[in-house]
Amino acid sequence: MSSPGTTGRLVLAATPLGDVRDASLRLAEALAEADVIAAEDTRRLRSLTTALGVSPRGRVVSFYEDVETARLPKLLESLRAGETVVLVTDAGMPSVSDPGFRLVAACVAEDLPVTCLPGPSAVTTALALSGLPCDRFCFEGFAPRKPGERSKWLASLRDEPRTAVVFESPHRVASLLADAASVLGADRRAAVCRELTKTYEEVKRGTLSELAAWAAEGVRGEITVVFAGAEPRSVSVADLVGEVQSRVASGERLKSAAAEVAEAAGVSKKELYDAVLTARTAK
Repeated sequence: MSSPGTTGRLVLAATPLGDVRDASLRLAEALAEADVIAAEDTRRLRSLTTALGVSPRGRVVSFYEDVETARLPKLLESLRAGETVVLVTDAGMPSVSDPGFRLVAACVAEDLPVTCLPGPSAVTTALALSGLPCDRFCFEGFAPRKPGERSKWLASLRDEPRTAVVFESPHRVASLLADAASVLGADRRAAVCRELTKTYEEVKRGTLSELAAWAAEGVRGEITVVFAGAEPRSVSVADLVGEVQSRVASGERLKSAAAEVAEAAGVSKKELYDAVLTARTAK
């Protein structure tokens, strides 16, 4: 337990996605020895500790999205008093589209120690299973719920070269895939990972049009979607003339506009500048 004059630490503890055998020995020890366990769902925590044969000796407090801000002061008090606070969410790594970020940020602001017990994560598990490039990727959290916002968000991924990992509700995954096929292209590769590490784990791979047709029949369970990155586009100097002309019309100097557009597209600055001048004289 804590000692006077000491500073405690916050422990971010990853929990199994489904199969309790994925729990580490360090997780079991941390849950048994913590002064405080902050749990997204105390009933889930109780099921986990029972399965692990662990009897927590510390206090258990709920720490879910709606109470996260209200719980911060007490948890910070515990840390300042030298207690060890273990944070667990329903599954996977705390803070990754789950409660935890605010508490970590508050600890960092006060220079209170924060450590992590690594373990299962739906993000990296889905990425590894997707069959898509894993050398560079981005995580986009949950897809926007409203159709208009979702389409705008998908448009931002249209030219994203990295593989993108997304969480989605089973009730909305069909709409997401249909919109993605429309915005990103029907032939873009993707993977839908369902019920990772659980009894009915399934990974469906294919084009967005194929996956949208499959999901239209209904999908159940916890869903993680992985989108392939955009293929590099082959852009010619002639294709960029209009963009430079628009920027010049907005008040930019021709030379600087041509240079910036050329650099972004990976073409010759001089060739693009000359092409814009040629287009001017041709009018």
